[in-house]
Amino acid sequence: MTTHILLTGASRGIGAAIAATLHGRDALVFEASSADVDLSRPGAADRLWATAMDRLQGRIDVLINNAGVFEAAPIDSSDEEWLAGWQRTMTINLEASSVLSRRAILHWREHGHGGRIVNIASRAAYRGDSPAHWHYAASKAGMVAVTKTIARGYAAEGILAFAVCPGFTMTGMADDYLESRGGDKLLADIPLGRVATAEEIGTIAAFLALDAPPSMTGAVMDANGASYVR
Repeated sequence: MTTHILLTGASRGIGAAIAATLHGRDALVFEASSADVDLSRPGAADRLWATAMDRLQGRIDVLINNAGVFEAAPIDSSDEEWLAGWQRTMTINLEASSVLSRRAILHWREHGHGGRIVNIASRAAYRGDSPAHWHYAASKAGMVAVTKTIARGYAAEGILAFAVCPGFTMTGMADDYLESRGGDKLLADIPLGRVATAEEIGTIAAFLALDAPPSMTGAVMDANGASYVR
């Protein structure tokens, strides 16, 4: 049976690589992007779920939460700017993915079958990030915590949850950050000697979405070139 997949943040970078990896598989993918919905807006995640249900013929088997933002909130910015950065990042990275996960679980329970959630988190969930990105690290740590909670709470119902924690990945977002942080010095902290490719993360996410054995539920997959091992 064809697997119906909702993939967020699909227009570029890791999301586009996940979509490309899923092409050719027995999967029908709704590739959602910011052109479809602005996840920072109230009620946006619920509207996206409704749209995806319509596009996917009323059935979603897998949810891949990839949409996210990586925006600086320097400690010396104004109080209003700093807090606004926190609110926007937490809304898009954590709240929206949690709303979609809730919708997915309710959908699977209603129809009496299981499903899979794959959350694209970050190495920052465990290692932290730069002084201007407390909020980003916190949002990704929250995604990991949500993943583990879902895995423990719903495994008996066939509802599985996984997370991927990339380090620096070669996307436009990562390119800008590498350049701003002095690329060669930053790369020296990665034993592999390079950042991950989006295609590598796409391969991991597709495996979790379609092929990972159920006993892996709750797993957090690191992909950071051994820059952080735990």
